[in-house]
Amino acid sequence: MNRLLLLAAITAGFTLQTVRADWTFYRGPLQNGVSSEKLATPTGDLRQLWKTNVGIGTASIVVSGERAITMGNVRNKDVVYCFDAATGREVWKHEYRLGSDPRQFEGGPASTPTLDGNRVYTVSHQGDLFCLDAATGRPVWYKHYQQDFRGKRPQWGYAGSPLVEGNLLILDVGARGASTVALDKTTGRIVWKSGDDDAGYASPIAADIAGKRAIVMFKASHLIGLDPANGRELWRADWKTSYDVNAATPIVIGNRIFVSSGYGHGCALFEIGKTVIKRWENKNLRAHINTPVVWQGAIYGIDGDASPKSPLVCLDLETGKVKWEEKVGGGALVIADGKIVLLSEFGELIIGEAAPSGFKPALRQQVLGKRCWVQPTVANGRIFCRNNNGDLVALAP
Repeated sequence: MNRLLLLAAITAGFTLQTVRADWTFYRGPLQNGVSSEKLATPTGDLRQLWKTNVGIGTASIVVSGERAITMGNVRNKDVVYCFDAATGREVWKHEYRLGSDPRQFEGGPASTPTLDGNRVYTVSHQGDLFCLDAATGRPVWYKHYQQDFRGKRPQWGYAGSPLVEGNLLILDVGARGASTVALDKTTGRIVWKSGDDDAGYASPIAADIAGKRAIVMFKASHLIGLDPANGRELWRADWKTSYDVNAATPIVIGNRIFVSSGYGHGCALFEIGKTVIKRWENKNLRAHINTPVVWQGAIYGIDGDASPKSPLVCLDLETGKVKWEEKVGGGALVIADGKIVLLSEFGELIIGEAAPSGFKPALRQQVLGKRCWVQPTVANGRIFCRNNNGDLVALAP
């Protein structure tokens, strides 16, 4: 749950004002890539609070209060780390043996941990699912997607983050008769299983759509809505992408859902009612790995397959038409206080107003090196950035 705290005014650099916000899921607590953190316009570089290495992988950072959690692979062990968010002191770690499995990139875990109260849920590229005590890192219960549910592992490994919906933990497993699995988040007991679709790479999300609560799944070749009470399919839309790489998490805007995929596929806006209607589709935004963000009637995202050549584009939500395009060096982004917070593939942190009229960065600061596919996290007065090699840096005014 987000916390509201008063912060003292900071006179130089970024001012992270009045509102401080936890970031407990891959796409934030509202599952939309938008932080409620307040950011004033920067007048100088951010300072580095601490830096460490957490092993290879593309898991981003989740934050609750003064705890920051992520995971990586270190010498053929997956390691889940919990740090003091202010100092970088290691609070605990949980590790288990697993190969890094480099899949045409660095390898390691691609799923981001999910924080829910006193529990942390993590998934490996092979489907190791751990429920950990958030205070100590000790395992509470364990399941395996392939061994326990007969899941079919996607070509590049499991990547979707577990979703907490009420008392349920929602998982994209990809098994016949158990494509999506809902567990009791406390015990790991199966509550329901649904569908036969192969798993995608996106994370499940939950939203009220067309007057009904729905679990939105972006499978290997379909966008699907499920009833969280029992897993019953509510609706379905075809979305076939090369190599079955539907990786960018769908974005729900009222009764509409925006999806985008790479390999030249493109994007579309669906409207959910008694039937599923495709309002528009084009190739103006082809989000390969990282999810775009919708903000005040515009869509902001990295267009094209993961590459430093991929630009940041802005589309009109209603029409899908391009408003502008800017070279930023690829990467991943979130939005905080109406500002784009983007970490380029080269490790440059770029921040500027999210506006359909154009993009004028107020900050461009080299904060990491090597390849960066991991979205930054803005939470509780700090910005956390990580590269695929596991270098993790915490920044503040």
